[in-house]
Amino acid sequence: MQIFRILNQLKHEHLTRRLGSILVIGVSASILLTSTSAHAADTVILKFGNFQQAVSVKELSQFVQTGKTTPPIQAYLQAAKQDPATARKALNAGIKADPAFLNSLLSSWAGPILVDQVGEVVHPPAKQLDKQALHSALAGSIRQSNEVTLLGAIRNYPASSVEIDGDRLIPVYQRLSQFAKGF
Repeated sequence: MQIFRILNQLKHEHLTRRLGSILVIGVSASILLTSTSAHAADTVILKFGNFQQAVSVKELSQFVQTGKTTPPIQAYLQAAKQDPATARKALNAGIKADPAFLNSLLSSWAGPILVDQVGEVVHPPAKQLDKQALHSALAGSIRQSNEVTLLGAIRNYPASSVEIDGDRLIPVYQRLSQFAKGF
């Protein structure tokens, strides 16, 4: 009789441990899923020399899609002496191809080159380039639009804010255009 009681107690303890493990895994998964989707840039710091202007990703996206400028974007374009159409093109032009090809390109020898090029323009504010974060942002761009663009990297950057170096925008756009022609 005592053996049955011990066996029942062991079954109960085993079941409790399993349920506890399942609960821990479930909570961990939900935290990971909610935290990764919530960490995308929502603020862009437009920088040109000593001039800095913060805008929302939504404002920047609207500018790229429609050409409509807000006062902060207009001030930035004037300070940078950039043509709005050229800036829009530089932010939106990309490497277009099959998503599987682009993902394999990003994982190949060309991936670090692409990350370095985009990293000259898009990076964390006042910090060194986080290549893994930018790689993740570029992969997100591919998932969303089947192409790699500077705007896609900005939208998918896994931090609350990201900085754009305006003095590097056009030269990097030109190099990326040349890079894209090779594929």
